[in-house]
Amino acid sequence: MEEEGGSSTLRILVATDCHLGYLEKDEERRFDSFDTFEEICSLAEKHKVDFLLLGGDLFHENKPSNSTLVKTIEILRRYCMNDRPVKFQVISDQAAGSLRNRVGQVNYEDSNYSIGLPIFAIHGSHDGPTGVDNMSSNDILSAGNFLNYFGKTDLGCTGVGKTTVCPIFIIKGQTYVALYGLGNIRDERLNIMLNEPHAVNWMLPEIRDEIDWFNILVLHQKRKKASPSNGVSELLLPRFLDLVIWGHEHECLIDPEEVSGMGFHVTQPGSSIATSLINSEAKAKHVLLLEIKGTQYRPTKIPLQSVRPFEYVEVVLEDQVDVDPSDEATIHAYLHRIVSNLIEKVRETAASGSEPKLPLVRIKVTHSGFSTINSKQFGQKYVGKVANPQDILLFTKSGKRCKNTQESPNSSGEVDTNDLNQQTIEALISETNLQSEILHLNDLNSALHDFVNNDDKTAFHSCLKQSIDEARNKLTTATEDSTNIEEQQIACSLDQNVQAPGKETILLTHALSVLESDDEPVEYSDQEEMSSSSHQAAGRKRRAASGGGGGGSAASAAGRRKTDLALFQRAPSKEDDADAAKQRRAPVSCIQRSLCSFSISQYNGQPFVLPFVTIFRVLCILNAHVQ
Repeated sequence: MEEEGGSSTLRILVATDCHLGYLEKDEERRFDSFDTFEEICSLAEKHKVDFLLLGGDLFHENKPSNSTLVKTIEILRRYCMNDRPVKFQVISDQAAGSLRNRVGQVNYEDSNYSIGLPIFAIHGSHDGPTGVDNMSSNDILSAGNFLNYFGKTDLGCTGVGKTTVCPIFIIKGQTYVALYGLGNIRDERLNIMLNEPHAVNWMLPEIRDEIDWFNILVLHQKRKKASPSNGVSELLLPRFLDLVIWGHEHECLIDPEEVSGMGFHVTQPGSSIATSLINSEAKAKHVLLLEIKGTQYRPTKIPLQSVRPFEYVEVVLEDQVDVDPSDEATIHAYLHRIVSNLIEKVRETAASGSEPKLPLVRIKVTHSGFSTINSKQFGQKYVGKVANPQDILLFTKSGKRCKNTQESPNSSGEVDTNDLNQQTIEALISETNLQSEILHLNDLNSALHDFVNNDDKTAFHSCLKQSIDEARNKLTTATEDSTNIEEQQIACSLDQNVQAPGKETILLTHALSVLESDDEPVEYSDQEEMSSSSHQAAGRKRRAASGGGGGGSAASAAGRRKTDLALFQRAPSKEDDADAAKQRRAPVSCIQRSLCSFSISQYNGQPFVLPFVTIFRVLCILNAHVQ
């Protein structure tokens, strides 16, 4: 790879899980997330990167407070809005689905804004879109032109769901990058989608023969290698990828690892702030500087200096010689000694000349055979010395006593809120053997997740509304298709009878007059009456052509006889409402149009002659349709 200033080297700073607004009501830790995010932006400015890439969970809550939004916008204005030129180009059709904004273009191309540091971001599990309009806090920043929001999916109420992942095509010199984004989807649902053919469609560059594209995927999911049912496995991702940036997991595993047999690498930057007092969060926090030239890349991890110190240790009381199980004072003295040593360790490692932040301290105590002590009372001694005096101690049982409880293979005793065993809608419905045809189980699960985790009070209302709308659309389409099929079948039957007319026939013109009339339907008693009526109708036609009067109506009426109306459409009585009568006659217009389509033709030089049996069957069909 050439020197850093090469015109074809694309420089990207990658960070995930900033969790802005975390513990904003805690007097000691309320500014931690903002301090670290500002450091990330300053590192982007210092290293002169082309853009900043965020892998989800920019905010800790789906609906951040006004204070959190104001602090975030102030940081973005300070570092993103300047006159520094942008040296890369986006060539993809941004309005076609790669970017989720109303403008349909990247923010630095807007002439009304001066953007020197573009930011591309996907949503995570904390700040994902919810509600009827499927909006998130990232949409607010995108509308204000502070960042470019991509990777948003709208699965709708279609069962498992389908989505198309549209990349952002980026060019800098001779470097071509296809940036794919997939915001957080419930792990179980995405796992099913990735296993189902054509549920997730990946759009590829149209020109792939002459250009070597470097394909990057940014996603925010639970990563489980051994248990893919509770997360997403790397083996389910497409093989054409070159690098996968994995968000959601807070443990920093930033060095890219090759996935055996898949041909791509995975990097897991981890969170920039500790939101759980567990061992994986105690590791040093980093961001990733990614330099790409052609199809080669160079990763450089940069440590974050503004992160609050976090010390974590595990102790087993039964292994300590100077601790007496029957003497609580010895337990207190031993644990106080450990906390004091950890605080002193933080002071020694702090940079000289700067006031270190109060550290986070967590001691996991295995107390099998020993009595427990009050954690809050224990922490009162360290108010003003540690940032979490109320939860320094975590008491657990030994692994031997927990074997029969079928605990997780990770016997650390710690519980991450993201790994809790949660009840699902599928399990609840399977217990009752209910069959849901309109409300899909996956949609109900998503609504439950949004209601509980994102505090979305309209989650179930939105799910129900979308399901009802889709069901109505399907029923409307099915009804129209059924009507068209019935009309085609009737027309085909009429055509067949015209080609082979029977003995008992009536003129088509007279049949149309019966269908168009508001009077009661009639039929002919025998062949003579029909013949007489035919001659009378012909006479009326000749008189009408010569300007004759309407005297033929009485003569025609004499040749008719009313019959049982139950075989035909019921005639409306005088007491019936006009609208109800109109609805009962409405189906007649369907066959009327079909009959009229034949009236313009001739058969052997004469008007079409239809068998009486055909008209009878048609009217019976209409009568059944009305009922």
